Amino acid sequence: MLTSPPAKPLQPATSIVVLLVSLSSASLSSSIISANSSASNSAAAEPHDDSMPTFVPRGVVVKKKHIMHDAIGFSSAEKGKNYTMEWYELFQLGNCTFPHMRPENDTPFWCNQGAACFYKGIDDVYWSQNGTLEKVGEISGGQFNKMARWVQDDNQTGVYYETWTVRSDPGTNSNLWFESYDCSQFVHRTYRYLSQQGARLYSRSQTNYTKIFLYSGEPTYLGDNDSIFREPSAKTLAEDIRKFYHAFRSQQSYVDLILSLAEAFHKVVEERSFYLYYNFEYWHLPMKYPYVQIMYEEVHLP
Repeated sequence: MLTSPPAKPLQPATSIVVLLVSLSSASLSSSIISANSSASNSAAAEPHDDSMPTFVPRGVVVKKKHIMHDAIGFSSAEKGKNYTMEWYELFQLGNCTFPHMRPENDTPFWCNQGAACFYKGIDDVYWSQNGTLEKVGEISGGQFNKMARWVQDDNQTGVYYETWTVRSDPGTNSNLWFESYDCSQFVHRTYRYLSQQGARLYSRSQTNYTKIFLYSGEPTYLGDNDSIFREPSAKTLAEDIRKFYHAFRSQQSYVDLILSLAEAFHKVVEERSFYLYYNFEYWHLPMKYPYVQIMYEEVHLP
């Protein structure tokens, strides 16, 4: 769980321009990463000139699949300073999606924490070349201060990153079993909060967000780490979960990767089975065609 020092309020008369930022890229730009590298060992950096809470960004997005990363930019109309705010997986997307299987421990080890990151600057060229950079509204300094406190509360409430959105089928009236908890959901939550505070948001562009869908019948609750991996009666289930995640392990040789892909295909498509870890609990998904999809979902501004 990340915490941050209390933020000094901006002057109430300060005007903040809100920018919508989204991109499709292989990683954050190097300038953003290096700007925060000195603070990478702390949960929060000291406030800068405008005394806004600062968090450390880490992570990657997948360029070849055109997975978009979403963020919000702020530009102070009074001081001319720019800031970027985004919600990120702290240990990269793959670690949030699948666990590490450690030989010395039977329990899968998850590095699926997520948190809001706030830092100086907006890389205008990078965001514009790789996605969109568009003004979507204006807020006052008072509204910004309320949002800053809300972000810290949100950071301490939702501490895990969830890649998958699970639905019963691709239809518009399908059942939603599990919602993702990722960068786009943070952007939605922030926009809703700003709207509740009286901000008027608008966009000339179609606001698309990446969703990675799993399709399944009604999920079955299995238990948590203690009830599955520390109970002799659940030994068979524990072994099956470990075997399932073993196919998705990182740092495999080329040959092992081919074998693991075949194993994953057999489990998900032929056996129609998937183990989902959601909010510190395990669920079994009886998979349905088309099994997995990466799609853009249009979500209008509030």
